Amino acid sequence: MTYEFAKYPDGTLGVFSNIGKKENGDEYIHITFERPTKDGFDTYVIELPSYEIILEDGNYSDEEKKTFLEIVKNGSSFFFKYARMGGLKIA
Repeated sequence: MTYEFAKYPDGTLGVFSNIGKKENGDEYIHITFERPTKDGFDTYVIELPSYEIILEDGNYSDEEKKTFLEIVKNGSSFFFKYARMGGLKIA
C-alpha cells in the first residue's frame, strides 16, 4: 500500500509505502516520486532509513533529485510515523 503526501505543480506525485521488513528484520520504507510523461513516467525511489536510491528512471534533473533526497531526509520520522498509522488522514 502507498500513501500520497504531496503533489507538485509539474505533476510529480510523492508517495510512501507501508513499512516492510528485510530478511534480517530491519524495517524500511520506500519513498517514490513519479511524474507522468508522454512516454510513461519519470520515477525516483529512495529507501529509508538507508537513503539508498532504489530506482531512477526517466528525466528528473540532478537538482530535482537533490531536492527529493532533502525532502526524504527532513521527513524521515514523518514517513515512519504515518506508515505505522496507516497513512495520512486527509479529508
